[in-house]
Amino acid sequence: FGRMKPVIVVHGGAGRIFKEREEGSRAGVVRAVLRGYGILKQGGSALDAVEEAVQSMEDDPHFNAGCGSVLNEKGEVEMDAIIMDGKNLDSGAVSAVKCIANPIKLARLVMEKTKHMLLTDHGAHLFAQAMGIPETPGEKLITKRSQERWKKNLEPDSNPEEFQKDLGTVGAVAIDSEGNVACATSTGGLSNKLIGRVGDTACIGSGGYADNRSGATSTTGHGESIMKVVLARLVLYHMEQGMTPEMAADSALDYMKTRVGGLGGVIVVNSSGEWAARFSTKQMSWATVKDDQLHYGIYTGERHTKPVVEALTAEGEGF
Repeated sequence: FGRMKPVIVVHGGAGRIFKEREEGSRAGVVRAVLRGYGILKQGGSALDAVEEAVQSMEDDPHFNAGCGSVLNEKGEVEMDAIIMDGKNLDSGAVSAVKCIANPIKLARLVMEKTKHMLLTDHGAHLFAQAMGIPETPGEKLITKRSQERWKKNLEPDSNPEEFQKDLGTVGAVAIDSEGNVACATSTGGLSNKLIGRVGDTACIGSGGYADNRSGATSTTGHGESIMKVVLARLVLYHMEQGMTPEMAADSALDYMKTRVGGLGGVIVVNSSGEWAARFSTKQMSWATVKDDQLHYGIYTGERHTKPVVEALTAEGEGF
């Protein structure tokens, strides 16, 4: 068995990325992918790599996950996250969680420390306490931007649907040197959503799916549409039928668009280390590292490439 060359792909959400936020989104996905790749490079697991990458984006207020999450109708942050191990199809997820900085960490603990796959709201909160996860005051997760957006959406003539185009789930997929794949996805959900609304992110097969036999995928976009077509699993199904990651992603996104009018994006890595980052929205911030080359972009057809060494140097100066 030859050792696999590790590959990691991340996304910072599909939708509309406002001009003044482009740089921050690019920098954020690049930082996340480099952190995840650092783990893979040292022989670490795909699971650790995707968790690290997603945590990096949860901590970055540019993204709708962790700190910077959008607010529900009551002006609170409620977050969803999932992680999945392609080796044995183990998965852990949390939904509607409040007052923790990194839902992806909690999802990983659900996977490893319980017999369950999904904990929600109050139960997830009790579990976090039992696991010794420090509580973060809700207001610490709220950025000025989320607050302003929430207020704007409350105005009688506002159209929250218009704002939903600026989504921003974060996710990562990876294959490690052992050939194991994993996925992780985390989000603050929809702006001004009903209390207790859970979207695709926490749902296995919709927000993400990982299976060593085919690959791993993480999704972003309109949650309800993604759930209707079980998008993450659909992409892997297409790969099982022999499609390349790119074709599989495009076919699944196309089906979601024609069947239910939903837009979104997916990142994919297959069991032989081929990857794709595809989207039907105007934009999706994404980044990947393969063969020590970093690739990243936001617009359709945009792809910057530079050696990882160079990116790490720049990153070091940036911190």
